[in-house]
Amino acid sequence: MKLILLSGGSGKRLWPLSNDARSKQFLRLLHNEQGEPESMIQRIWRQLQAAGLQEDALITTGSSQVDMITSQIGSDVELLVEPERRDTFPAIALAAVYLYARKEISMQEVCVVVPVDAFVEDAFFEKLKELKAVLEDSHSELALIGVKPSYPSEKYGYIVPEQPQGNKPYRRVRRFTEKPTQAAARQLIAEQALWNCGVFAFRLETMIARLIERGIPIHYEELRRQYQSLPKISFDYEITEKTSRIVVLPYEGSWSDLGTWNTLTDQMKDCQIGKGLVDASSPSTHLVNELDIPVVVMGLSNAIVAASPDGILISEKSVSHHVKELVKDIATRPKFEERRWGWYRVLDHDQSVEGREVLTKRIGVAAGKNLSYQLHYMRSEVWTIIRGEGIFCLNDKISHVKAGDVLTIPAEAKHAIKAITDLEFIEVQTGKSLVEEDIIRIYMTWDEIEKNGVWV
Repeated sequence: MKLILLSGGSGKRLWPLSNDARSKQFLRLLHNEQGEPESMIQRIWRQLQAAGLQEDALITTGSSQVDMITSQIGSDVELLVEPERRDTFPAIALAAVYLYARKEISMQEVCVVVPVDAFVEDAFFEKLKELKAVLEDSHSELALIGVKPSYPSEKYGYIVPEQPQGNKPYRRVRRFTEKPTQAAARQLIAEQALWNCGVFAFRLETMIARLIERGIPIHYEELRRQYQSLPKISFDYEITEKTSRIVVLPYEGSWSDLGTWNTLTDQMKDCQIGKGLVDASSPSTHLVNELDIPVVVMGLSNAIVAASPDGILISEKSVSHHVKELVKDIATRPKFEERRWGWYRVLDHDQSVEGREVLTKRIGVAAGKNLSYQLHYMRSEVWTIIRGEGIFCLNDKISHVKAGDVLTIPAEAKHAIKAITDLEFIEVQTGKSLVEEDIIRIYMTWDEIEKNGVWV
């Protein structure tokens, strides 16, 4: 059995912490059993390991998330990077073709698709293992997991099953209903409907046959070349709702989609993260503050106050999911990102009428990590080391650096830095086009840099 983990969208319902650069699954707002902060993706990766499923897992993601995945769960994970962000059907199609054409696994192999942003108990992953037997016993094309609802939610899709037949653990699917009204949800629950949690299984041959029917390439490189022409549509709409032989395996444990502040705060250990204070006059209110200034909350009940370099949200929890629509036209570059080597925070960005830009960042590099050896054509940089010590390379000349040192990097100069201890510096970029695309990477590892450099 192969697991396809979907790590895709930006999760802007968790704005301002979540954005195009740092999706919701990377926010360290949960806690593990030792009380240490962890993200959604770290939690699910840990649970997969406990269930013995980690080695069979493949994560589909976009290029902007690769560094964060590597930083949070390590470099051993198998990643499949989409040519561009589209939707769940193209992502799953790419994964199926990759397993078929590149990995050459059996066409009878069962593939299980799992989103990375669900909050579930460990028992849920034992339920996943049953899907293979369910497919074989039912002779179905798709086998889903449906969660027994704990309340009439308007946020989830519902699976309406047929009446059980004998003592089979699964049931045939009669129909689907997407995000009903609360009154309709009550009626669906009375019909023993289940929440659609986005987890399903299929044999690889089933998916490959569907792609052939649609004229979609089943050769991996050709599919990547044509990826932008694939329909931007969910797997549910493109495949699930057009398939007749579907069964659902009920799950009665707890499950929650942590896609909104309302659901995420239900699973947070503390009502306050970051500097500030939530007064006793604010019951069921959560404060999440990533800024260096304190935020004080008074007289607000059942609210979320979230502050980051990208913005500030103050909302009653029950309506907080509407923030995605409200901020969709706010076009600002993300001001905080995690990378494989550490993180950076944008402190200031200014552009003159002549088009000259100045971008100031605070950058943190974890001990033992390094930035790639690179150069820029359209900007110069000045680095001021403010904490820690490291090794700096400029045009193949290597030297030690420490707090207080100022490093000048002209345009087209090759440069990199490695942290000996946790290292922080202020970077001031100056140029006419300060974009991430203006990075020419020469070497990625420090061994390569030292091999081709000279100590001074």
